[in-house]
Amino acid sequence: MGKTPKRYTEEFKRQIVELKKSGRGTTELMREYDLTKTSINVWVRQFENSGSFREADNLSETEKELRILRKENRQLRMENDILKQAALILGRKDV
Repeated sequence: MGKTPKRYTEEFKRQIVELKKSGRGTTELMREYDLTKTSINVWVRQFENSGSFREADNLSETEKELRILRKENRQLRMENDILKQAALILGRKDV
């Protein structure tokens, strides 16, 4: 079985970012808190970008627009399928 990813609270992430900003080394934080270098760097980058660790808050405008367009595309495909099914049902009644 694979390892389940650890979940960290926003407060914990904020503390790690503050420790990093205060001059603590990444390696030191990795050892002390059993973290990966990637996690620390991602948290610092996210916090500097938007002040938030939520993925939705850290998307570029292009990524946000792409999400909206994909959602709209799914909705339109679903509506189109419903209309096709309705046309088949109504077509059968006329025969």
